[in-house]
Amino acid sequence: MLSRVAETLYWMSRYVERAEDVTRILTVNFNTQLDAKVQDLQNVWRPIIAITGDDELFTKHFDEYSSRTVSEFLLWHPANQNAVTTCITLARENARSVREQISSEMWEHINRLYFLVRDLKREIGARGPYEFFDQIRLGSHAFQGITNETMAHGEAYEFIQIGKHLERADKTVRIIDVKYAAVNSLSGGPEVSLQLIAMLRSCSAFEAFRKTQASQLKAARVAEFLLLSQEFPRAVSYCLQRALRSVNLISDNGGNKRNLLSPQRALGRICSELGYLEIDEVLNQNMHPYLDRLLKSVNEAGNDITGTYFNTQVILQNHHATREQQAQAQQ
Repeated sequence: MLSRVAETLYWMSRYVERAEDVTRILTVNFNTQLDAKVQDLQNVWRPIIAITGDDELFTKHFDEYSSRTVSEFLLWHPANQNAVTTCITLARENARSVREQISSEMWEHINRLYFLVRDLKREIGARGPYEFFDQIRLGSHAFQGITNETMAHGEAYEFIQIGKHLERADKTVRIIDVKYAAVNSLSGGPEVSLQLIAMLRSCSAFEAFRKTQASQLKAARVAEFLLLSQEFPRAVSYCLQRALRSVNLISDNGGNKRNLLSPQRALGRICSELGYLEIDEVLNQNMHPYLDRLLKSVNEAGNDITGTYFNTQVILQNHHATREQQAQAQQ
């Protein structure tokens, strides 16, 4: 497979997943705001920008954090290369350039999603965005299902899986980091439970957690589930194991330890560390430093994948700068 084609499929998948993640986080924050005792709206909406890593860019264009400004910035602001409308547009452009590699059903679906985004009336979206959020999230789910059922599960499919699962791992780490810090800042009571539920719902994990965890909501158990679960498809460990599996299948030498490629080594190290991690080692004040190192390791693994399989050499200095470079490269 041409490296250009592989890179295009990889980014098509990441952009679709990113658009879904952003709309889900916005939906959860809107619903949480209705239930919480809101005293400072800035503190309600600032963490959403912190999760996406676009704080500096946001403050260049807006003076306050509010439902209107944050929604506008994350949904369609032209300066934000990671806005939902931009992600869907770039995903569609990538899909268009590799029409021969994907199924016609995949192309038709991403094309419909693009026209939905293009024709969105922004003033309506700002007043009542819930229907739009649902359409994007369900559209992403449908695209993944169509991909799974209509595309041959060869190299092209595995590059799509790598992109999707690396994007998921990145977002889950960021959500845990921001939400766990919010929980630690509270003294207890219903507000803690509300924040833990928001953390789980931001990863579509609330029902899965409740079905597997018999105990009450506790920060340690929620963090452990989202970090270390081998069964939940948005947990960090699960996502990285799935990405490693795809790299092994593409390289066709997963069992040959002497010839491991750089992405296999990078992902293997992270998976091994997560596999032997005791959650008590990283709780409380240790959580942020650990998650910061983990996020850097995930980004470095993405850099190794780029350098090994793709022509475009992207140096991951930090997540925000990297996404700007990647968006420019895709455009």
